[in-house]
Amino acid sequence: MGDVRVILTVDGNSLVHRAYHAAASSASAVTEPVWAVRGLITQIVAAVERVGADAIVVGFDDPASSLRRTRWPQYKVQRSEKPQCLVDQLVLAEKVLREMGVAVVVPPGLEADDVLASVAARGKRLGARTVIMTSDRDSFALIDETTSVLRIINGGVEASPVLTPARLPALLGITAGQYGDFAALRGDPSDNLPGVRGIGPKTAAKLLATLGCAQAAFDDMVEGGARVIAAIGKGAASRLACPEAHTAWSLNREIMAMHPDVELGLERGIGVLPFAADDIRRAYAGVGLIYSLSTALSVLSGVAAHSSAPREPETTREPAGGERSARPRRFPPLPSRPLQPAMQQLSLFA
Repeated sequence: MGDVRVILTVDGNSLVHRAYHAAASSASAVTEPVWAVRGLITQIVAAVERVGADAIVVGFDDPASSLRRTRWPQYKVQRSEKPQCLVDQLVLAEKVLREMGVAVVVPPGLEADDVLASVAARGKRLGARTVIMTSDRDSFALIDETTSVLRIINGGVEASPVLTPARLPALLGITAGQYGDFAALRGDPSDNLPGVRGIGPKTAAKLLATLGCAQAAFDDMVEGGARVIAAIGKGAASRLACPEAHTAWSLNREIMAMHPDVELGLERGIGVLPFAADDIRRAYAGVGLIYSLSTALSVLSGVAAHSSAPREPETTREPAGGERSARPRRFPPLPSRPLQPAMQQLSLFA
């Protein structure tokens, strides 16, 4: 097995939901209720090609139970029941991805975000880089020197930004390490988590830029609030002085915290590229994706669509850290970080 240097970690629920709602009203949705699964798979293939991934892990929420909702009943309580067609496609997505060779993780009682955090933590320990693909903002809290976020927006993978510690400040005005406080102050209506009343994204960014972290801001308010007032003004500062403000922030931080120690249950080799060409052919045939089979075979297995033998490489192999599979790329690879010699023989799935 070759070295795993770049792990593509995918928020399965986020991308299936996005693909589902993007085409739920189309004519083909009525006759072929697999469109969300197709959308997820094609985006994964495009992302593998873009970032030069060596392994793919996809996380899904546990559909049967939620430790967060059990502990905090208000969490996501406002959300309506998923349409049965969406539920069916989430189940189908897991099945098809496993057939292809992708590592699929559904953590008991937890969510896809917890899988993303756990893979990022494990990749860091092994000297690998992790690229998280999601359409949500929650994973911004995981961005660091070894973890980046490919946030899917309108236009698909090719038009989506890869967010790094250097790019996040330009987007939000905060550092990656401040995102947890930023989100807790701002709140998340989609999860039924109100933020600190009167503290929106711009105010939160100003506060964190000056004080560094939210706890420092609350501590300053106890001492008179001079630094907070200088950063955001008396009116907004008065909001932080309310006992309810610290309670809301603290609760959000606790609920929003991701579990970085999920048992991934990965066996050696699962999820590591290249995949078997026949497995890809069967999975694609099952959801009617034959029209894009050639690209999938090229990117995921290095095999031409009508051949069982690997095709000649179209790009130069990269020797750093060991030889890796050659795949044509329309995008340059992400900047690499040299691996330590002791790490070069480690596998993500050891």
